[in-house]
Amino acid sequence: MKKISNPILKGFNPDPSIIRVGDDYYIATSTFEWFPGVQIHHSKDLVNWKLITRPLNRESQLDIKGVPDSCGIWAPCLTHVDGVFYLTYTVVKNFNGDWKDTPNYVVTSSGIKGPWSKPSLVNGSGFDPSLFHDDNGKSYFMSMLVDHRKSKFFGGIVIQEFDRYLKKPIGKVHHIFTGSEHGLTEGPHIYKKNGYFYLLTAEGGTSYNHCVSLARSKSIFGPYEIAPNNPIITSKDAPSNYLQKTGHADLVETQNGEWYMVFLTGRPLTEQGRCITGRETAIEKVIWKEDDWLYLDNDFECNDESTAIDSKNQYQVARQYVPAPDLPEHLFKTEQARISFDLPSLDINFQSLRIPMTRDWISQTDRQGYLRLYGRESLSSCFEQSMIARRVQAHHTLATTCVEFEPENFQQMAGLVCYYNTTHYHYLHITGDDMGAYSGKKFISIISCDDNKTSHPIEDAIEVTGINKVFLKADFNGESIQFYFATSIKNNFPAWIKIGPKLDGSILSDDYVVHTEKGYSPCFTGAFFGMACQDLSGQKLHADFDFFRYQEKS
Repeated sequence: MKKISNPILKGFNPDPSIIRVGDDYYIATSTFEWFPGVQIHHSKDLVNWKLITRPLNRESQLDIKGVPDSCGIWAPCLTHVDGVFYLTYTVVKNFNGDWKDTPNYVVTSSGIKGPWSKPSLVNGSGFDPSLFHDDNGKSYFMSMLVDHRKSKFFGGIVIQEFDRYLKKPIGKVHHIFTGSEHGLTEGPHIYKKNGYFYLLTAEGGTSYNHCVSLARSKSIFGPYEIAPNNPIITSKDAPSNYLQKTGHADLVETQNGEWYMVFLTGRPLTEQGRCITGRETAIEKVIWKEDDWLYLDNDFECNDESTAIDSKNQYQVARQYVPAPDLPEHLFKTEQARISFDLPSLDINFQSLRIPMTRDWISQTDRQGYLRLYGRESLSSCFEQSMIARRVQAHHTLATTCVEFEPENFQQMAGLVCYYNTTHYHYLHITGDDMGAYSGKKFISIISCDDNKTSHPIEDAIEVTGINKVFLKADFNGESIQFYFATSIKNNFPAWIKIGPKLDGSILSDDYVVHTEKGYSPCFTGAFFGMACQDLSGQKLHADFDFFRYQEKS
């Protein structure tokens, strides 16, 4: 039997929304402060997936410059009706304290790759927006409700009729669901089947108590009856299960009448430990039984020792391997590990922080065959960083690059960064000095930042004055990061030299950051490898990167 291996979207691809249009499947996931906004993956068999577009790619569509870490784009919902794609999403501007600023928008397109329209503001009453298109021609807009009174926060699920032509809600707002005993109800989706409206929600928070809840009603406005086997999926009672944090789900029906559920998940390094690959997307096969309730299809036995099935809650625990649908296999071209910069467009795996990639700070033409970054603000900035980065998608990965950089002072830096957010990163970089005996010299050094506190893991920086090309490498293996550099080639490969001690890579995870931030601040992204350049003197000194190589070892 053909199997799907979970997770299907590895490395920081949370809050999945799935649709089928003909023979094509699409999943949209959250991107938070990373630009362009919203990742959309494509598949024809639910087994093999490829990142094909990020629809919010213009500043006129997405203005998130200055938003705090893990704010920005939350929980997109992708739907399709009458030949038009609809994408709804939240742009979180503030999430501290009782007040939450969470405007919701919708954009449309006749094709999945766009161009997508300018955003229309729908409302701002809560986050996790969703559209449901009924078979009677009506559409409905729903979201969770933020209730700031007495720090209540989660105010249940609200719904309102939606005018697709005007792209605005119309009529009365209905409060349809206050949640189940698991609480923290969000991420609503509605489906219509067998005379019922089914309401699927995320509950229990986004960490190890996360779960998928289901309720139903004969009326879209309720009241909603909670499923007897609720929650439909959770790993909270199975701490050794391969897939943890399972929740925030969506459903899709195949051409052959099979049903699948995609959902958020995480793969901790240790039992309920730190997830360096962030929150990812997994899939399970589900079935509708005679009682018109939804269950996991548990008939498939994968015989895999790494997959734990909780005997008490066997219908609730998601598996590493699930049965593939009865669809023809559809493979995509294998991605190249080594990315050169001699093409007109940048590899789709790269994103920038909060702002578009514009010619004033990034170029592949100013020096042919190289990526040129013009130095701007620090790695702690929420405004104008010069950094492009790609997701860490496995528990053992390598990132390599080669940089040419001639700094004139200590405020100018360029190199390879292992990054989570503005307060957590490890940075192997080249910098200069313009003072005393070190004036005019160039050095390799490391800066580590943990909860906004910077340290220098090597006591003495390594001088590389007069050396044009410097190779940099990060070996991210489980919880450790080991940096290397090379200034010469031996047997056609860089002659790598270890630099600095093994660093704690597990600090680049939601699980760590959420416990170190002062007060409550959202921590919802994942670890990245990035190429970066800073010029804190304001002179915009540039660095040239020859290539970037990403490899997965596990």
